[in-house]
Amino acid sequence: MSDSPSPRRRALRRVALLLLLAAVAYLGQALVRHPDTPLPDEWNLWEPLRIADPVTPVTGFKLRRALDTSDMCVEILQDGGAAIDPMPDLDQSETCGIRDRVALRGFKDLRLSPVETACPTALRLALWVEHGIQPAARVAFGQEVARLHHFSSYSCREIRTPDGGGGRMSSHATASAIDISGVTLADGRRIDLLDGWDGPDGDFLRRIRDAACTWFGTTLGPEYNALHRDHFHLQDRGYGTCR
Repeated sequence: MSDSPSPRRRALRRVALLLLLAAVAYLGQALVRHPDTPLPDEWNLWEPLRIADPVTPVTGFKLRRALDTSDMCVEILQDGGAAIDPMPDLDQSETCGIRDRVALRGFKDLRLSPVETACPTALRLALWVEHGIQPAARVAFGQEVARLHHFSSYSCREIRTPDGGGGRMSSHATASAIDISGVTLADGRRIDLLDGWDGPDGDFLRRIRDAACTWFGTTLGPEYNALHRDHFHLQDRGYGTCR
């Protein structure tokens, strides 16, 4: 006589296991959503993204959720100290315009010339400033960056290539990108990519380029081609290109 369980018993075991897993999942969710949960906010999937929170393996998930709605994106930026104003969407043509448009002037004590961009671009920029630029500046110079310099975000145009137009619309046509040309430190010293990349500040510029790759889908700079010798092209969409 075989000692193997009958098909009915095996089915009951599977049901019991599924019920056990469901109970564990329910209790786990209740634990992390409880007001007195011991889980730190930066590790808690149910807590919203906060720009100043330490980066953890769940930060990327929180960022994607933050970009689900314009209101959530703007609220996170404002709570994080961004100088930002929501604006009506811009519809310039079938291929050009800005959804979730905002006017951005800075983050905390860091300023930049006012720029109109899409809220997801602004949020990624804020995370780069908080977790990339400022830590790198403190290590390299013992001070923070006071100003970020850019070549704008929105531009209704095609992709530029060394041979001319690329035949496809640029991510700038939807303000899904921004071009950063340099920084000014708290002591007033300006560092630009054009002059600094191959100079004594090159290590700092490469460090913040690498940090940008964490937050943007595409990061292009002087090592990509001559068209980018004077700026970082930071683009929301992409597959992790970092050059």
